[in-house]
Amino acid sequence: MPFDYTLDFHTVDFRQHPELYRVGRGEQGVLLVQPYKGEILPHWRFKDAAAATASSDAIWGLFEAYLKAEDFVGADMARKFLQMGFTRARRYANHRGGKKYAGPVPADKKGQSGAHGRAELPRTDAPDPDKIAAAEIFGRKWDEAKAHPDYVRQKDAFIARYGK
Repeated sequence: MPFDYTLDFHTVDFRQHPELYRVGRGEQGVLLVQPYKGEILPHWRFKDAAAATASSDAIWGLFEAYLKAEDFVGADMARKFLQMGFTRARRYANHRGGKKYAGPVPADKKGQSGAHGRAELPRTDAPDPDKIAAAEIFGRKWDEAKAHPDYVRQKDAFIARYGK
């Protein structure tokens, strides 16, 4: 089942209503699903390797706490923030200022990832090594999260109960 962007994300508490959550693809919903966005976002930083280390460690701590509480939605959101740390740091390494595509996001596609028909802007000739290091730090934590036995078990159980 695709991520449901039609929900009223300002009022839905996904801790109270996990049945409304969809794993979706990649980072879908990472900046929408509450209360997890509010709990994880304050820790999310990727400007350099030092910030990425502190950030990924803090998010990893939340990831483990969600798993321990059998809160798959929280764990999946923490996994998405780790993934987003990787992708955003890589984007900023490759595109000065972080802008990857030409032009604005179409109004009907806001909140969704992708080019949406826009051309990719040229990559910088000299990627920022500190952003590359930050991406690698997040990438290792993201890989660890995806393979974590408790995460895999809880994800399988969540999908079996509620759908993907």
